[in-house]
Amino acid sequence: MISLNEVSFGYNRRKLLFNNLSMQLLSGHIYGLLAKNGEGKSSLLRNMAGLLFPVSGSIHVNGFEPGKREAAFLQDLFFLSEEIYLPSTTPQKFSDCYGCFYPDFSNRQFLTNLHAFDISLEKKLNEMSYGQQKKVLIAFALATNTKVLLMDEPTNGLDIPSKSQFRKLMTAAYDDDRIILISTHQVRDLHQVIDSVVILHEGEILLRNSLEEIAQRLSFIHSSGIPENEQILYSQPSLGGYNVVIENNLGDESPVDLEQLFNAATHNPGKIKKLFGEAVCKSM
Repeated sequence: MISLNEVSFGYNRRKLLFNNLSMQLLSGHIYGLLAKNGEGKSSLLRNMAGLLFPVSGSIHVNGFEPGKREAAFLQDLFFLSEEIYLPSTTPQKFSDCYGCFYPDFSNRQFLTNLHAFDISLEKKLNEMSYGQQKKVLIAFALATNTKVLLMDEPTNGLDIPSKSQFRKLMTAAYDDDRIILISTHQVRDLHQVIDSVVILHEGEILLRNSLEEIAQRLSFIHSSGIPENEQILYSQPSLGGYNVVIENNLGDESPVDLEQLFNAATHNPGKIKKLFGEAVCKSM
């Protein structure tokens, strides 16, 4: 479990990125972390990984304080950064060198993942393109089999076929004992991957709910015109009409559109808080 208790952080104490964040992320879920650029997605992940430290409040990851960077904590958490710095070596030598730090690492799984991404085992990592390097790191991250996996913009640099393969591998990585948290601004890349959403907006957790809970409260529809309804949270012109997010009062669940959900939440934060309950947003 990842637990945040009134966590505040900023690179400048006079201007905090987020303030008094409190929530819990539970094992057995793949979470999508959504926020506008510059609102602290990467910083929040780095705080969870113990690479940055809160100004105030506390973070616990499976009982450990990340900032202490204890060996037992580090061997069961993998943080995939958006920035890539890889040595001049082959994927297999990289695996031999770094896999030993993770007790549940599987070299066979690593090689299987590389094959799925069509990565050469002979080419050196520093000679690969950014997208190829990203695929190697994703393959390695999944093969560590850590209880906590934090991924910052993992699909940046991937082409369309690779993004499809990424979704397949992430779905296969699901485990009841594992927490996976994926930060991204490319929300469509998380389609059919995540089961829960965290939205960070203007320094607070605006929403932290499962897709099932969201579908019970919101409907995502396409309409030829904007319905005359006070319960509309967001509408956007699209081909042949409008994409509309509306309160679900009929009990008919529709697939959650992550892009429309994020737009609705950030355009109408007050309504989202009221609809999902401030207690849910602040305490979970």
